[in-house]
Amino acid sequence: MSDDETPIFAAARQASEVLHGDAPSLPRPAETRIITIANQKGGVGKTTSTVNLAAALAMRGLGVLVIDMDPQGNASTALGVDHREGTPSSYELLMWEEAVEDLMQKSPHAERLFCIPATIDLAGSEIELVGLEHRERRLAEVLVKEDLASLGLDYVFIDCPPSLGLLTVNAMVAAQEVLIPIQCEYYALEGVGQLLRNVELIQQHLNPSLVISTIMLTMYDGRTKLAEQVAGEVRQHFGDRVLKTVIPRSVKVSEAPGFGMTILQYDAGSRGALAYLDAARELNTRGPVLGDRVEAEQ
Repeated sequence: MSDDETPIFAAARQASEVLHGDAPSLPRPAETRIITIANQKGGVGKTTSTVNLAAALAMRGLGVLVIDMDPQGNASTALGVDHREGTPSSYELLMWEEAVEDLMQKSPHAERLFCIPATIDLAGSEIELVGLEHRERRLAEVLVKEDLASLGLDYVFIDCPPSLGLLTVNAMVAAQEVLIPIQCEYYALEGVGQLLRNVELIQQHLNPSLVISTIMLTMYDGRTKLAEQVAGEVRQHFGDRVLKTVIPRSVKVSEAPGFGMTILQYDAGSRGALAYLDAARELNTRGPVLGDRVEAEQ
């Protein structure tokens, strides 16, 4: 940034460069990072964070796949891919009927951004999974068979439904990392303890390499003391796992999915877009906290 360039102008220039493909590429991770975004509490910005992080990384030159495991299909909508009934989807992936490469749809939002959509078929899949072999490992086993790096993928984000059922368990067993979005509002940590206990159980019995690598603070309103207090409490509990970047409360961020866009396409110069660009860069730079654990409160 030049001496006479204001921070606001610099941020707007950065957004413009990313949007037009002029920003320098981010460094590629040594191997494909598989990250599950989970929080069984609804309305915390889980899907919003998934699609905006994915788009931000893809627009900085990285290969990113979003696997939509939420039957509502909101991530599929925001990424602008077809998820009408009958479209090959994450349901076929769970049922071992199709390979990753055959199910990937290219998002119109970035050259290297892909999505395996969710359709209404996924809604009854948890009942079907109960009677299948390896019911908790269906997604993990199909991903293990794929050479994700050969598909040009640096990141795989798995968007979960707001529950702790078999779809979310499959997502966690398939992942190396869990990213938990936490909103800076009343009852922010409500339910997080149960989520941590479930992660511990999965670590113990199904996926010992799983780590909670990242906590993302969302819906931050700097005008309120509450947001500051919640952010402080979360940082005290989770330490370095909390991203320094916070995602502000923003009408623009909420509006974007309704137009089939991420915030980076809808309003690249908005505070929300700039925050997700910074969060994506921070996520890529810091890497996973390997071998670490976050213990659930007793």
